[in-house]
Amino acid sequence: MMDEAGTRIIPRRTPESAAMVASVQRAMAITPVLNRLTFADADQIRAVFSDLIGSKVDDGFSLIPPFYTTGGENIRIGRNVFINQNCTMYDLGGIDIGDDVMIGPNVSIITSGHPVEPAQRRAAVVAKPIVIDRNVWIAAGATIIGGVTVGENSVVAAGAVVTRDVPPNTLVGGNPARVIRSIGNE
Repeated sequence: MMDEAGTRIIPRRTPESAAMVASVQRAMAITPVLNRLTFADADQIRAVFSDLIGSKVDDGFSLIPPFYTTGGENIRIGRNVFINQNCTMYDLGGIDIGDDVMIGPNVSIITSGHPVEPAQRRAAVVAKPIVIDRNVWIAAGATIIGGVTVGENSVVAAGAVVTRDVPPNTLVGGNPARVIRSIGNE
């Protein structure tokens, strides 16, 4: 089920949770194929990644394996996107990556988690969408949490943990990430 804010709640032992598990199993069969490829295998990487997400990526798409995801089919990739090695995308809530985005190594984009209340933690998975607008750079080791939009032209500093929306044309950093300054085309 999904609420008005786009939050999905998937209770255990339901048809929706069974579909989620099947999606994970599918991704676990495809990602080892992707992760055996090298940077020199760009065309094969694009083909396998397109299969993983269920949509063809453009010729400007570049990924350096390894790459990890819980499903893949809820990832949308714009044109000319670069994903560096060892990135993880938990895409159950939906990940929308705009054109010209650069994602550094060891970045985690995590749309899903569990209820905070101890008695409910194992009862469901909660997922919220993530939007990364055009021309964003997410630096090494950053983590983006579900429900966040990273605005156009912004930079997420290395190691930042983004828990709130990032305004366009800003540099954010820290844990939790805060605006450090505005950025432009000086």
